Formats: sequence, structure tokens, C-alpha cells
Amino acid sequence: MHSNSNLTAQLHEIAQSLHAKSREVGLDPQTTVFELVDYKQLNEVAAYGGFPTRYPHWRWGMEYERLSKSYTYGLSVIYEMVINNDPCYAYLLRSNSLVAQKTVIAHVYGHSDFFKNNYWFSKTNRKMLDQMANHANMVRRIIDEVGHDESENFIDVCLSLENLIDIHSSFRASTKALSQEEVENMGKKPVAKLHAERSYMDRYMNPQEYLDQQRKKIEDSAEKMQKFPQQPTHDVLRFLLDFAPMSSWQKKILQLVRDEAYYFAPQGQTKILNEGWATYWHSKMMTKLAPLHASEIVDYCDHYAGVVANHGGKMNPYRLGVSLLRHIEKRWDRGQFGMEYQNIDDYQQRSRWDTQVGKGQEKIFEIRRYHNDVTFLEEYFDEDFCHESKMFLYDYDERSGKQIISNRQFKDIKNYLLKMLTNLGNPRISVSDGNYHNRGELLLEHHHEGVDLQHEYTIEVLRNLHRVWKRPVHIKTVIDSIAKCVGFDGHNHSLERM
Repeated sequence: MHSNSNLTAQLHEIAQSLHAKSREVGLDPQTTVFELVDYKQLNEVAAYGGFPTRYPHWRWGMEYERLSKSYTYGLSVIYEMVINNDPCYAYLLRSNSLVAQKTVIAHVYGHSDFFKNNYWFSKTNRKMLDQMANHANMVRRIIDEVGHDESENFIDVCLSLENLIDIHSSFRASTKALSQEEVENMGKKPVAKLHAERSYMDRYMNPQEYLDQQRKKIEDSAEKMQKFPQQPTHDVLRFLLDFAPMSSWQKKILQLVRDEAYYFAPQGQTKILNEGWATYWHSKMMTKLAPLHASEIVDYCDHYAGVVANHGGKMNPYRLGVSLLRHIEKRWDRGQFGMEYQNIDDYQQRSRWDTQVGKGQEKIFEIRRYHNDVTFLEEYFDEDFCHESKMFLYDYDERSGKQIISNRQFKDIKNYLLKMLTNLGNPRISVSDGNYHNRGELLLEHHHEGVDLQHEYTIEVLRNLHRVWKRPVHIKTVIDSIAKCVGFDGHNHSLERM
């Protein structure tokens, strides 16, 4: 189903037709509301992250200026903007050609179907449009209460920490922390003895050395449970909300930033697959299901070429996503899966393999439902696809001033892509101890995976964490292959070897 508030009669008819086509091929989009806007209005919405209103903050104005200049100088054009919501809202640029409008509407239905049916979006707030408006009103009340500068400065602090979340926590069963009394009682539990049929056998079956070992295990377990937190947590913002000494208005702002970070996380987790899915279906609807007029074909091809073009050695998520989906569809249509196929070493024999099983569409719908970018590439980005797509790694050559091919190895290319996508490309940080040195200090740990933290960012994040925690903060990391601990006590930074 689709709706509109200000579409022309012609665009309304096109939207209805494309919605019907999307349903025919098995897509199941949300009810979609289209809004026709000019480039200034679209830049405003884009600056707000796709929403018509956000809480007051300078970052939105800065982003609007960047987008406006980019449009004015012809560097980029936003053709569409679509929001994961129920109903789903989409914005169409009024100056688009009719061919572009058709393409964008079809593309939107692909996104809307993905938002509704992909597992990684299943925990998102489907009424986020209303929630964003509520956040804006709440921040305005806080500004009236504590002043503009103080509230904005604290928002700056929270935004610098917004990626310190656990993007998988929504899909884990929550575990209840034990109370202090329960932990103390754990340490008092009697040692479990081995049962002896005869009393005189007890001293042989349960010697004092064995009983002492069991007692120490119980005490060590109880001591471990007394740690704060009991297990390291990657949701640093949740830990701060629970235990940092903040005022009520500060907690409201940090909670707001955390809620929005979790809302946007699935979009970062599925950028390649989501854009590939929408591009796959807009391409099919434009060329096969709702054929273009002869006069529109060249314009459509020009538009499509721009969408999937390579950009100076950078990864294009539209191109990678749609190409890999088509590769998978072709493989499953031809039966190129299973142990018999995998055991074939000869490239020519593999390429000719065709059982005509025709499972391509079924497979890509399965992928749409269950996968994110990391699992998508991990499972289906194979060597054949890598070479057929002519994918390489590039380095900047100072002498020529150009990007040059530096690596053609499949495993290195795949590992590079997976590392770039894991945890949205952010370093993995966890809270290790909330009572470090037994002085209420905060200890974080960087799970080093071959890439050092950028020192200037580390220092600023520690400074902002201190403003929330109000006691010294530390982070264990690796710098130049040496384990070190970086700290900030509110005045000075420290660097110690672990």
C-alpha cells in the first residue's frame, strides 16, 4: 500500500503501478508515504538524518551547509531519502526527471521491504518519527531549564561517545546481575563432597587437599562475581546511564543519544545489502516488470550507470551489493552450491556447472531476511566473484598523485572488507572495571585487532568520559605492539606500560 500528500497525479499513478509490481514479485513493503520536496527541503531532511525534525544542535546546521554547498557546486545530488518507520516516509526531489522519479520510487519500495522484513531491523522503533519529535521537545525543555550553552556542551560530550554501544545487545537474552547479598552467600556455600558408601572411605574420597581446592574455586567465583561489572560490557553508554553520577537532565540526554544510536545501527550494519537489494529491484522493475518508454531508456541507463559506478578506488555499496546478489542468484539458479560443486577444482568445469535447479530468487529472499553486511560477505563473497568483479586493494602513490592497485589477493581483499564492516568500522571497546584501583575509577579495554587507536581521538574521548564519570578514566590498549594504559584524571593524561 502507498500514500502521498503532495504528489502530482502522474507520480501518484506511477507509485501505484510500481507498488503493484513490487507485490507481484514477492516484495512486502511498509505503507509508504511520498513527499515531493525541493533541494533545500531535501537537504534539511538529509541534515537531520532523514527526519523532518530533530533536537536543536549546531551539528545539523553544519551538515546542512555541507550538503547545500555540495549541491550548489554540482558535487552531489540527493535523489531520494527514505525513513525506516511505519508508515515508511520517502522524499522525492521535485527537480528529478520523470525517469529518475520512477527509478527512485521503485528503489524506495525495495528499501521499505528490507526495513520491514530484515532480521536486523526487527528490534528497531517503528514509530521513530514521533520519537524524534519527542526528543526535540524534551531537549528544548532542558534548554529552558539549564540554559543553551550547558545543554549543548553536554550533547557534544554524549555525541562523542555515541558509538560506544553493543550493536548486538538487542538480540541477546538479558542477564540479571546478582545482588551483593547473593554474591556474599555464594562464597559461603558448603563444599560439595563425593558420596562415600562407607564412612571410613570419606577421608580417602574427600581428602583435605581436594576440599581446599573446591573451597578456593568457590571463593574465586564469588570474588569474580563481585567485579563491577561482573562481566565486561560493550554497551558503555548503558553502563554510564546505570552508574555515572549524572543529573536527571543529563541522563535524559545520554539516553536520547543512546536510543538514536541503536536506531541507526542496523542501517550501518546493512548498508551494502540494503542498497544492493533496493538497486536489484529497481533495476528489475524498470527493465523487465514495468518497461520504460523507448525515449526513456538512455536516461535510465545513464542514471543507473551513475548509481553503480566505481569512485576512485572507493567501495560503492550499491555496486557491491547488487553485483553480489546477482552472482548468488545465478549460482543458485544453476545449482552451483553443495559439497559436489564445492569439491570441483577446475574453474572451467565450475563455470559450466548447471543443474537448472532455479533456486536463485528463493535464495536472495532468504538472504534479505537473515543477513547483515558482515554475514553476507563472509558467506557469499567468494573467489570467483572477486575476480569476475575485478576487485583490488588500492594505495595512494605520492609520485603520481593517484590511487594505484597494491594487492590482488582474494583473501586479503575479503579480510579488508570484513574488517572495515565489523562493528560498523569502530574499535571494539568494553567496560572492564568500574572500581579500578578500588577508587571508583573507570577502566575500559580496547580489543585490539591489528589497528591502533588514534591517539588524539583517544585523549578527547577520555576527556569526555571523565566529564560523565567525574573520576579518573583509563583505557587498556596496544600502541606500537606494546600493551599500555592511557588515562585522564581531569587535569593530566598518563601513559603507562602494562
